[in-house]
Amino acid sequence: MSNNNDKRIHEDEISGKAYDVRLMRRLFKYIRNYKYLIYFGVFLTLSASFLQLVGPYLTKLAIDNHISVKKLDGFYILIIFYLVVLILTFIAQFSQIYLTQYLGQRLMYDIRSDVFSHVQKQSLRFFDKNPVGRLMTRITSDIESLNQMFTQGIVTIFGDIFLLVGIIIAMINLDFALALWTFSVIPFLFLVTFIFRAKVRIAFRNIRTWIARINSFLQENITGMAIVQLFNRAPVNFQNFKEINAKHTEAHIRTVFYYALFYPAVELIGAIAIALVVWRGGIFKLENLTTLGALVAFIQYAQMFFRPISDLSEKYNILQQAMASSERIFKLFDTEPEITSNPDGIRNGRIRGQIQFNNVTFGYEKEEPVLHDITFSLNAGEKIAIVGHTGAGKSTVINCLTRHYEIDTGEIYIDDIPLQQWNLNALRGQIAVVLQDVFLFSGTIKDNIKLNNDEISDEKIAWAAKQVNAHSFISKLPNNYETHLLERGASLSSGQKQLISFARALVRDPRILILDEATANVDTDTERLIQTGLYRLMQGRTALIIAHRLSTIKNVDRIIVMHKGRIRETGTHQELIEQRGMYYQLYLLQYKDQENIMTTAL
Repeated sequence: MSNNNDKRIHEDEISGKAYDVRLMRRLFKYIRNYKYLIYFGVFLTLSASFLQLVGPYLTKLAIDNHISVKKLDGFYILIIFYLVVLILTFIAQFSQIYLTQYLGQRLMYDIRSDVFSHVQKQSLRFFDKNPVGRLMTRITSDIESLNQMFTQGIVTIFGDIFLLVGIIIAMINLDFALALWTFSVIPFLFLVTFIFRAKVRIAFRNIRTWIARINSFLQENITGMAIVQLFNRAPVNFQNFKEINAKHTEAHIRTVFYYALFYPAVELIGAIAIALVVWRGGIFKLENLTTLGALVAFIQYAQMFFRPISDLSEKYNILQQAMASSERIFKLFDTEPEITSNPDGIRNGRIRGQIQFNNVTFGYEKEEPVLHDITFSLNAGEKIAIVGHTGAGKSTVINCLTRHYEIDTGEIYIDDIPLQQWNLNALRGQIAVVLQDVFLFSGTIKDNIKLNNDEISDEKIAWAAKQVNAHSFISKLPNNYETHLLERGASLSSGQKQLISFARALVRDPRILILDEATANVDTDTERLIQTGLYRLMQGRTALIIAHRLSTIKNVDRIIVMHKGRIRETGTHQELIEQRGMYYQLYLLQYKDQENIMTTAL
């Protein structure tokens, strides 16, 4: 297990190139929907960069043409023009930032929606192999990395490159010799940038590794908090979390150290360059080889020269993270759903509900079959029960019937039609499943019964709740059917949640009803309440019941006894008792257990 976890965690590490043509081509299908916004964003970025280049040149004109010669003609016009340039620079930068941020949010919305839609289409086998924390990372932080690329990377890179090229051209035009003196520090700048980039890449990889472990640890422990508290694991788990969190903090602090070192280093190199400019420029001015205005403008350009270089280094890291995130996201997209609905599948308005299993073999891992040559049938409206020890394959039969897993061999028929030939949504729309572990969503009770199906009226919801005896406790809640539930229905008892699940099944008016240990979490009094509703629920429907309490299935048409993935016995309750086989042993064992419990209680 640990090896699998390590493998999954290492898949979350940042690696690869800062720019991948193949990945960018795939991202372009999202970008092209907003191509005109991107074009306008690039235009704004280039405009802002150009306007920044104008300022130092206007300073040169003001000093050389007006201040040095004490000539005020046109000086105020130049000042006004300079103010206009500043205002236009502000407008261009504001518009560019707003536009790129808006673009990033729209692209995140599109990609995140597509990822969620794609995940919903996956079979249960996919979720067996992919932890929830890992999928959450894909939909949240990985897509956030793409947002940073769109907002701080692709568009603004054009501005940094244009600004850098413009500064180089302006400096060379002002004074070629001074430009060479300024450029003399570039090799040191590139060396610092190269070392920084390599170190930060390793640090970010470590951050990614430990954040993946934090996500996995949190998801597992919060989900299993009841067990953690019952077995007094809180102090141990807290210590484990502290160790993981400390490693994550150390990785972040390491990046802080590199950034704290890099930017002052760039500033130091820039200061050295400016000192060289002042030194050589001062000598040139004394020798009348340059003007004071040109020297001041040159110093301003030299101060601007190093900012886009450091920004480009930062954008390299952003692009690298984004490419790694997009690699993982597209890997998820490339995971084709194992089970797909036939687009031309049968969409009969109302099925009869006849079910047939023919020599069905299935395993969650193909080399380890769970079901072996399962063959049985249900006529429309028939009720059968499946019993057996834990691990006999009872719930797996349900998973195959609802086509959450694709069987390995054999065939399953609904109304004499192979399962694969049905439209999946249409078929599942006529099958209702009530599970032992009831899942309720955050929202109102009404929403949990109708599951946001607007075609189901409030009257039908109330009718269904009354049929399964759920209305009595719902009507006593503060807001009745509009009562908001906590996460997973934590404010309700197990029995109340089970009653809501019965109402949820009945309100859909299914042709096939599946009860998987549906009364396992219900106390005796609550079980009596739902028995009447349960019988009404099964009337006129094909019902497949999995139960541990054999007393609840005495009146079904047939009982199938399973053991180690095979059908061992079939018959009515009385017939199986008379056979004195496996069912009889199960019934006798359960009866004796109940008798012992009663004796102990007395």
